[in-house]
Amino acid sequence: MVEIILKPALHQFDTCKEFADAFQLGEGDLILTNEYIYTPYFGRMGRKAHVIYQEQYGSGEPTDVMVDAILADAAKAGCRRIIAIGGGTVIDIAKVLAVSDGGGVDALYGQAPDLKKQRELVILPTTCGTGSEVTNISIMSRTRMGTKLGLVSPAMYADHAVLVPELLEGLPFGVFATSSIDALVHAVESALSPKATPYTKLFSYKAIEMILGGYQKIAAQGKEARIALLGDFLIASNYAGLAFGTAGCAAVHATSYPLGGKYHVAHGESNYAMFTGVLKNYMQIKQDGEIAVLNDYLAKLLCCDTAVVYDKLEELLDQILPKKPLHAYGVTEADLPEFARSVIVSQGRLMANNFVPLDEARVLKIYKELF
Repeated sequence: MVEIILKPALHQFDTCKEFADAFQLGEGDLILTNEYIYTPYFGRMGRKAHVIYQEQYGSGEPTDVMVDAILADAAKAGCRRIIAIGGGTVIDIAKVLAVSDGGGVDALYGQAPDLKKQRELVILPTTCGTGSEVTNISIMSRTRMGTKLGLVSPAMYADHAVLVPELLEGLPFGVFATSSIDALVHAVESALSPKATPYTKLFSYKAIEMILGGYQKIAAQGKEARIALLGDFLIASNYAGLAFGTAGCAAVHATSYPLGGKYHVAHGESNYAMFTGVLKNYMQIKQDGEIAVLNDYLAKLLCCDTAVVYDKLEELLDQILPKKPLHAYGVTEADLPEFARSVIVSQGRLMANNFVPLDEARVLKIYKELF
């Protein structure tokens, strides 16, 4: 059994300049980023790298159409190294750039998991949520299929993951909220996964502790309290990434993908929409084992009884990101059976990591309860 996968070399710098100097950023590099990130932090450095701004190809989370267009333009640059500086969308696309041999997204899915790394990959996350700087998974919307699917290959691990807390200083509170809740879900799902090990659980539970402790300070002191905690949230996200990179995510992510794919709900928010609903259904099926350990741990952090732990968890999270019913996103009752079927048919990779098996009827029940 694999205990933990630690692939990229992990670096940390206080400033972007320190990173640029250490990595000799310049000719031969293709930087995939957003202009609002690149200009204030790197724009005046005079580095001769080729820069692609992701937002020029579309907004929101990555789609196959967006990625195909970026692949076509990146091929003209002839770079030897990909530098991803951004959130989940940028990072997911950069992983595809690192393995693309010139073909489009559909061809790459057909070759996975036997893809070959074509270029060195360096990732700098600018949110405290994805943890994907240390994973080999790229998630994108397959527009012709109407859902999100993961592209997974050992070749998609970064060579270097770089944490620079300075890059989070301009993060709007809404993005901070959705990204950090995503990291919390990563930590919880990886803790409950049947693939979890004593090593991954070290990272999972520490990430949970750091994120919830930070939320409690923000709830007590106000939104600006997050600024002093950004470094901690960045590390917590990384811990959660290390955990789910080995143990995997599960039904929360699987059930969130149809919501994000059809109604374009931000990834962290769609995860939160499904989060405690999935946990409560796990508990209806099995109350002992790792979920009892998790609930006891959460109860201690939240200073409550285990019987009300999910309610207290939602009370705290609602102060960071108010939870909405599914119908508030435009979901219709007719969508629910379609979503449930899509999860069972398309998300087997994730559903294999569930704490307990969930069949189509149970998935539909979860959607109906959250509708």
